[in-house]
Amino acid sequence: MKGVVFTGSKTLELREFPDPTPDDDEVVLEIKASGMCGTDLHVYRPETIANPDMIAGHEPCGVVVARGKATPEYQAPIGQRVMVHHYDGCRRCNPCVEGWTQLCEEGSTVYGRTGHGAHAQYMKVPARTLVPLPEALSFAEGAAISCGTGTAFGAIKRMKMEAGSKVAVFGQGPVGLSVTMIASAMGAEVIAIDMAASRIETAKSFGAASTIDASQTDAVDEIKAQTGGRGVDYAVDCSGAPAALDAAARSTRTWGTVCCVGIGQRASFDIDKDVIHKQLTIMGSWTFSVSGQADCARYIAEKNLPVQELFTHSFSIDDAKAAYELFDTQTTGKGFIVPN
Repeated sequence: MKGVVFTGSKTLELREFPDPTPDDDEVVLEIKASGMCGTDLHVYRPETIANPDMIAGHEPCGVVVARGKATPEYQAPIGQRVMVHHYDGCRRCNPCVEGWTQLCEEGSTVYGRTGHGAHAQYMKVPARTLVPLPEALSFAEGAAISCGTGTAFGAIKRMKMEAGSKVAVFGQGPVGLSVTMIASAMGAEVIAIDMAASRIETAKSFGAASTIDASQTDAVDEIKAQTGGRGVDYAVDCSGAPAALDAAARSTRTWGTVCCVGIGQRASFDIDKDVIHKQLTIMGSWTFSVSGQADCARYIAEKNLPVQELFTHSFSIDDAKAAYELFDTQTTGKGFIVPN
């Protein structure tokens, strides 16, 4: 089978790999959609690749086509439509037992980075990582929930966001748009902030009550103006940009909450003025648990949310080079690769 391998300095190769065979507790999936995520660019762009022989892609969605002899049929029926919780750990420590294998105390495997990922026709994973894909959802939607949209859902749940609250969402890429979409569906009033006009327009269609073009307007001043000087109840940063994180803290009200989702650079806050004297809560949110991924999929299906509209491009695996060249411009919506 063909697999996409990042080779450093914004280059990749299509390499031949043996079709995988499952070990006792594993399954093999035929990949139907493999999402492209912003965090892939953190592996695609650097000159040096930590794991240069790994198949890329950490948003897998497909169909079970084989299972190991110790994997019961009820756990992974042949033909079942599934997503993958794209981590594995020791399976013994408390985080692993609770379904947070990315927090494994002995170190975790991240599929698409330290274990073979989904930019290939087939993918081998432990059966315990499978998350059923509701029939109402497409494979592309399942791929989005397997990281980006699931991450948005996880952040909202972690903040315990309430209906009727005012929420500022910094960055309207696929994760930020997912926050905007889900928070709006949950009854929050969302202020969507970005510097790209196209993404700001898209945020409106995903339910944003208002938008701010941070390239033209001071976001903090505008948020204060829209909230009568009080600030928002919650701010979510999906950009990872230090300036956005600072603005998130400054635009959040006393007793408010800031959630850091975007992976980026170091940030600084005025600790006295914007954190201590405001009793501000600042938290991080790293993707989701196995059950959290399943909860997100059920919620998206039940509410019929337009996750499919996050996608602007799909590519065959043979077009992976052009796909990542375009995705690296960060001017598009979400893309996915169809290995077959």
